[in-house]
Amino acid sequence: MSTQRVLIVEDEEKIAGLLRDYLQQAGYDTHWIARGDKVVDWVKSNRPDIVLLDIMLPGKDGLSICREIRAFSNVPVIVVTARVEEIDRLLGLELGADDYVCKPFSAREIVARVKAILRRVGEPSIEEAGNYRGLHIDAERFEASVDGVALELTPVEFRVLALLARSPGRVYSRDALIDSMYLDGRVVSDRTVDSHVKNLRKKLVAATGDDAWIRSIYGVGYRID
Repeated sequence: MSTQRVLIVEDEEKIAGLLRDYLQQAGYDTHWIARGDKVVDWVKSNRPDIVLLDIMLPGKDGLSICREIRAFSNVPVIVVTARVEEIDRLLGLELGADDYVCKPFSAREIVARVKAILRRVGEPSIEEAGNYRGLHIDAERFEASVDGVALELTPVEFRVLALLARSPGRVYSRDALIDSMYLDGRVVSDRTVDSHVKNLRKKLVAATGDDAWIRSIYGVGYRID
């Protein structure tokens, strides 16, 4: 398996160097571009696995770059910027950014977010979770049912079920479940994960009478059987 490449688009050399060092230590290949007007052509030619994109850049601003990239590629984009106004946050995400990190930031946090997003790349989408054992998942409405019986799930429970149902029989670690449960990168305990899974199990049992939906794999995580 080839090393995943992270494109760092940042005009401040010290920040770019810090990100490059941490990402390389985490096992990623990196490439740095300091000017906005050189980004789109490079992405077309080199196809990085993820882009860390500053907004304030010489040559072309990051929001314009994000819009242009989205016209031809679904490569994940994390916007990294000092512009924290809410309108900029919404505009960045509407243009297709996958995440938004404000300066000052922790380089370790950036690495964690890169890992979380790249883990999700290549996974079947929620819509592809299918109708396993009569389970139907409606990603647009955030609704799930089993054999036509609606499951009254919280958003967190829905995300957990959608992840587990992507690959029946596959064991998902608690870290993977946390990444799916909370989209803001918060830190929660294993006990929190276990509590949500316990509640999800109860609702599946109540709807189906079957208590063998979700199995705990000691020391590893959970799977749907």
